[in-house]
Amino acid sequence: MIQQPVPVNLVISSGEPAGIGPEVSIAAAVAFLQEQPASTITLLGDCSLFLAADIPKELSSRLKVESIALASPVIAGQLNPTNAQYVLSILDAAVQGCLDGHFDAMVTAPIQKSVMNQGNTSSDDLFTGHTEYLAKLCHQDHVVMMLCAILPTGFLGLQKSCDLRVALVTTHLPLRDVPSALNQQHILETIQIVDQDLRKKFGIAKPVIRIAGLNPHAGESGYLGHEEIDVIIPAIETAKDLGIQVSGPYPGDTMFDSKSLDDVDVFIAMYHDQGLAPFKFVSFGGGVNVTLGLPIIRTSVDHGTALDIAGRGLADPGSMLEALRLAYQLAVNVKNAKNLST
Repeated sequence: MIQQPVPVNLVISSGEPAGIGPEVSIAAAVAFLQEQPASTITLLGDCSLFLAADIPKELSSRLKVESIALASPVIAGQLNPTNAQYVLSILDAAVQGCLDGHFDAMVTAPIQKSVMNQGNTSSDDLFTGHTEYLAKLCHQDHVVMMLCAILPTGFLGLQKSCDLRVALVTTHLPLRDVPSALNQQHILETIQIVDQDLRKKFGIAKPVIRIAGLNPHAGESGYLGHEEIDVIIPAIETAKDLGIQVSGPYPGDTMFDSKSLDDVDVFIAMYHDQGLAPFKFVSFGGGVNVTLGLPIIRTSVDHGTALDIAGRGLADPGSMLEALRLAYQLAVNVKNAKNLST
């Protein structure tokens, strides 16, 4: 029996207008819609940014541009802080559309945090990233950043392709602030959010989770730090008592074992570079960022604005296409789960 394509309505926020966001957004949208004939995409951004795009006529009814005006004209590769509010406006519109049920999932193109923060005088108003901003918009105290990639057959000796997922306990913090940001409750909530969304959105019945320590050798029984003994292990044990299949803490330099990829659904790192350095080394720029713990589905590219090649036709839309594919699959999973429960 041939399965019919599931209709999914996606929205893309096209990101920093001077970067590669607009061009990879439109290119990936066209490629995705050719793969998924029952889906539609709404692209948010100033219409002037997409005038040069070659959109096939047969896609015109399924690829819509919802124009949000720039504050100032854009020169590719040249940042302009006056357009910072424009970037926030397209994010706000995408989130609200998902919360209102107009869109099934949102996909975000890269932004430039330095521009977002120019002119701010209060550290409370600092823009630290998409993840934190979306949590605020959705009134969530705790969300989790997770990166996903498909590793191909043959890579690292893999007998078949497999999914690599890496989630973070802390995200965009200076390294010196990480130890004080860790506590049992925060780590436990991170584990719970990861477990819940892998079940609900990824359709994994009983996720297998590995969690890293903070210190070298996971603290070496207290000789290299006590965070593992005092904070991380108690959180893991509490999660186990709740029925979550989690183990650790593992040393950060040995946790990512290629032989375990078939058995582990997600690796949780304590801080940004502990998790994302090995992830990005093996993901070939094809990774996808997912925000867990939101009432909506949000995926994103795992690269930056690439100002040096913006507007030159050199940008690779591969990561954006993968973000659209994953957003689609997560939306399908959620739709199917709802249908089964009714």
